[in-house]
Order: sequence, then C-alpha cells, then structure tokens
Amino acid sequence: MARFAITGNSLYVVGKSDLSVYDISVPDQPKPTAVKKMDMGVETIFPYQNMLFVGANDGLYIFDNQQPADPKFLSKYVHIMSCDPVVAQNNYAYVTLRAGRACGNWLGRSRLDIIDISNPSAPAQVNSLSMDEPYGLGVSGHRLFVCEGQKGLKVFDISTPKLPFLLYSVRDMHAYDVIPQPNNTLILTGQDGIFQMAFNDDNSYEVLSTIPVE
Repeated sequence: MARFAITGNSLYVVGKSDLSVYDISVPDQPKPTAVKKMDMGVETIFPYQNMLFVGANDGLYIFDNQQPADPKFLSKYVHIMSCDPVVAQNNYAYVTLRAGRACGNWLGRSRLDIIDISNPSAPAQVNSLSMDEPYGLGVSGHRLFVCEGQKGLKVFDISTPKLPFLLYSVRDMHAYDVIPQPNNTLILTGQDGIFQMAFNDDNSYEVLSTIPVE
C-alpha cells in the first residue's frame, strides 16, 4: 500500500509502470519535476538515506536520490514474478515475494529475500526464508515485522541483518501492512481494522488502541 513517499520538498508517487516526482515546497501547489519509466507491475516505494527502493512484480529498483527532484536509476534486482513490498535498513533490503494468481501467476513458494545493498549499483541476494502469505513489512532497529495475512504478524530478530530468525508470531489478528513508530510501537492494518501496538524487549506485546472496520 506504500505508493507515496516524501523526502524534503519532494513527493514521490508510484504508478503501475512509473515513478512521478513533485515539488511540494508550496504544499497546495505541487509541481511535477520528473517521471521515471519502469516495467509494469510497480507496487511500492521506500525512501532510505539517499536512495529510493521501488518494489515491482519482477524486481527491486534502486534509485540514487541525492537530487530529490530528479532521482537517478542505479540498478535492478530481478526476481520471479510476485507481489513485492520492500524496506531497507543500513546495508540490507528486505523483500517479501507472495505467490498466487494475483501476483504474476507465480504458484511457487512465498518467501522473504534479504538483499545486500552495500553497493547499490550491484544488489545481491544473500539469504531467503520461506513464508506463508507475506504482505507488507516494516523494520525498526533489530526487529523486522512481516505481515502474513490470515496467519497474523511475524516478528524477526535481525541483530545479524542477513540472518533473520523468528522471535514469535502474533496469530490472533489479520495483518496486511505495518508502519513501525518510535518507542517500540507500530501501526498495523488488517481486515478487522487499524491497531496501535507496543513491542517490549522481553518479546511481549500489547494492543494499545483499535479502530475497528466492518
């Protein structure tokens, strides 16, 4: 669901096959500054430091964003056709690949790929974990949160970034997308509504508030 992002005075919007950039220095008068063409199936965008990571059905696009009004294409990590959200932290990007006919008609095994982006011009896969039904994901510090639809939310330890291991699962809720917040909290969306949750260092969690959706 992350089709919009903001860096400084630039707004980024991903369409099905392009990335559009707008100057929002005057917020109520956005002005287009650039359009970057890509292949079909573009889904999500994630800004991190001086780069943009764009997830698409067939791969991960990386843009140099040192000039936010006109990002420059650096590289593409190609994978099988699938639904493909992405987040990044330090030298690694995390990409969920979901199988199914709505995701490129790929009927293989869903998975979580870990990509080494220390050289953003030559991204390389360094690990892959099998998943059940991955959707959105988020990263904060040593935790990686992966939404698994009807299977709930999985929380991984990424103290060793390329070797995530599962800490525990939150199985009593549908999980579609997640936004980590400061102070060990996050916002999670699913079929039942919007949840604000707190995660503690002892691997316990608490639902702080809920906006139900019927």
